[in-house]
Amino acid sequence: MENQILELQYAIDTFYFLVMGALVMWMAAGFSMLEAGLVRSKNTAEILTKNIGLFAIACTMYMVYGYDVMYGGDAFLSGISGQGESYSNAADFYFQVVFVATSMSIVSGAVAERMKLFTFFAFAVIFTTVIYPLEGSWTWGGASVFGLYSLSDFGFYDFAGSGIVHMAGAAAALAGVLLLGARKGKYDKDGKSMPILGANLPLATLGTFILWMGWFGFNGGSVLAMASKESADAVAMVFVNTNAAAAGGVIAALLFAKVWFGKADLTMTLNGALAGLVAITAGPDTPSVLVATLIGAVGGILVVLSIVWLDRKLRIDDPVGAISVHGVVGLWGLLAVPLTNGDVTFTGQLVGAGTIFVWVFVASGVVWFALKTVMGIRVTKEDEDEGADISECGLEAYPEFVTK
Repeated sequence: MENQILELQYAIDTFYFLVMGALVMWMAAGFSMLEAGLVRSKNTAEILTKNIGLFAIACTMYMVYGYDVMYGGDAFLSGISGQGESYSNAADFYFQVVFVATSMSIVSGAVAERMKLFTFFAFAVIFTTVIYPLEGSWTWGGASVFGLYSLSDFGFYDFAGSGIVHMAGAAAALAGVLLLGARKGKYDKDGKSMPILGANLPLATLGTFILWMGWFGFNGGSVLAMASKESADAVAMVFVNTNAAAAGGVIAALLFAKVWFGKADLTMTLNGALAGLVAITAGPDTPSVLVATLIGAVGGILVVLSIVWLDRKLRIDDPVGAISVHGVVGLWGLLAVPLTNGDVTFTGQLVGAGTIFVWVFVASGVVWFALKTVMGIRVTKEDEDEGADISECGLEAYPEFVTK
């Protein structure tokens, strides 16, 4: 009887893992729609190609080598098959690989409208094979940082990846954007920021709702179990807190934008939802629902401030606000954990955040520079004017609306 109960728990936890992984996979659609809505119509097909291409690259390269780097073993031959302690090893691999793709998706929006498609894909190969898995091995994998120190000794805590997934993606994006430069026409001769509007805000809104839904798999699946009363209660609380933080981010960003700009800015509101979700991801398991809402609300305010500051003061051109949403708010998410989790310290969170950021930013910068030297990273001025759809993909996303 006891063996039957254990087998049932194993089956339920494995199935739960797979369903949550499928929800996270659906976030790829969310990123695709969000980014397609926030770029100009002449770059739509190219950004969509980036998103489906990076997902396939992430799944393949993480299987070939990245999973080995992060957790040890030999995934390419047999490491993802067989039975784990509580659920199938294959289910664990599937859940982890969609996280890798999520981190890489963050990069695509920040470098949109001016990066060469296959340069981006080349970077995706390195990021998903080495850069992300190595920092993942120091955090979720439990390895020491180049043999120097262990983040576990500092008590670093990141439940579902505010830093490990989101800030890492933002750090890689920042390194690429600094080398890439701004889009043509983004800043005038005096350095003033000029608005470049997205082509399809309904699509961007749909993408945000898809991401919001997928985030329940992102955070809920990180409980890693479902087949007991305790784990079921934990999953339910994580779901509720995730939803509450997103709602808090929306309300705070909407009101803050209204006060600051005098208008209800939709793009800031959409990023407020994502900021709330990123903020709660590091610790959705310990806050009350009200505190989770407040954590998300702070994220919603921070993202508006950060987007404006990076654009107007530092002249960092990020078409979708990815660096602010996933980087700045990702850091806030890590620092919010000690507010509700007494076992976690601000020092430990700062050490972990610094380790992740420095490694990913420096390693990504080296890779971006090498790619710039070898194959170039930016499309020509003529191709940028015409749109990356034609130069990179040979087609237009909305051909019937193009005037010849």
